[in-house]
Amino acid sequence: MDPPLRQRNFSDRRPIYRGRTGGRKKIIDVHRDRAAATDERLTAAYDFALPRESIAQHPAAHRDESRLFVVSQSGEDRHRQFRELDQVLRPDDLLVLNETAVIHARLIGQLGGGGRAEILLLHPVGSLRFDGSARTWVVLARPGRRLREGSVVSFGDEGEGIVRATYEDGRREVEFFFRAPFEETIERIGRLPLPPYIHNDDEESQGRYQSVFARVPGSVAAPTASLHFSPELLARLDERGIERCSIVLDIGLGTFRPISTERVDEHEMHEERYEIPAASVAAIDAAKRAGRRVVAVGTTVLRALEGCVLERGALLAGEGATACFIKPGFDFRVVDALVTNFHLPRSSLFVLVSAFCGRERMLDAYSEAVGRGYRFFSFGDAMFLERGRR
Repeated sequence: MDPPLRQRNFSDRRPIYRGRTGGRKKIIDVHRDRAAATDERLTAAYDFALPRESIAQHPAAHRDESRLFVVSQSGEDRHRQFRELDQVLRPDDLLVLNETAVIHARLIGQLGGGGRAEILLLHPVGSLRFDGSARTWVVLARPGRRLREGSVVSFGDEGEGIVRATYEDGRREVEFFFRAPFEETIERIGRLPLPPYIHNDDEESQGRYQSVFARVPGSVAAPTASLHFSPELLARLDERGIERCSIVLDIGLGTFRPISTERVDEHEMHEERYEIPAASVAAIDAAKRAGRRVVAVGTTVLRALEGCVLERGALLAGEGATACFIKPGFDFRVVDALVTNFHLPRSSLFVLVSAFCGRERMLDAYSEAVGRGYRFFSFGDAMFLERGRR
């Protein structure tokens, strides 16, 4: 067994730059923040520096060849390959997947007066549900100063988009006039919107930024824990008799938004649409009654299940939307273990895993992961987390 790496070593290598001040890049002093941040209510308590080289720019050669950091509540952590997940899980575990699919939401067009315009589809006006026939969408767009009401963006022979409204937060409403059906057109001319920290937008990255079980279009970001699953791994899970069911949660860009407020509870959480089938509710209820573990594949699954119980009083089948912010002190009612990637500092997702396992436990684990060369974020490695005891 490898010797333990318990000393927190986030600042041993060149850290990520965060923020800008007066046009100059700014580095947060992790030592100052760590000394001050003993209060879990403060955002600084969830900050850490991270070497640039820890951020994965490419996926692993094969989906299930990424690494898996197993954080157990016994205190005996293990370092595995993701393809060994069938050995990490118990035979009676229930695995819950998110079957959302990332849409080709990034569109590149031309402005009437010359110059390039980039549009990122968020959702149809008036609905969080993906609608392949909707013509008017809420979008992010740049260059913002040139995309005022009435501005036209041309997509060549495919058609055009007209800015119909602008919001105070920078979003816009754009009505599209395509010659072919909307969904067919964006599949052809659009790109999957890779996260801003991935700079390599080649065809391999595009192809791997979608899970093998993605079925329902609607997300503008991938449920990244799902990206590690291969058809071969799913077959081995079937051979072991490990039951699985699914939900859908459509992921918005808010998943990448850092917490900018001083206190965690001042952060305004983004709302996301989810759908839980009746068969999945029945499977989860049966597992809980039998004392079996419910294992969420991704924070999106955890958020859908726990958000449903919190906001509706019980795990109910059907469609809903949740703005549930899971932070330390949260009363978990459904999920017992979590498969997840490594998350950004000062993010709602790092706060979530801190609530699930304990903040100090997560800071120690992340420090150890950096020391052992784990790859971070969307194309990086994964963790298997057992829920902390309250």
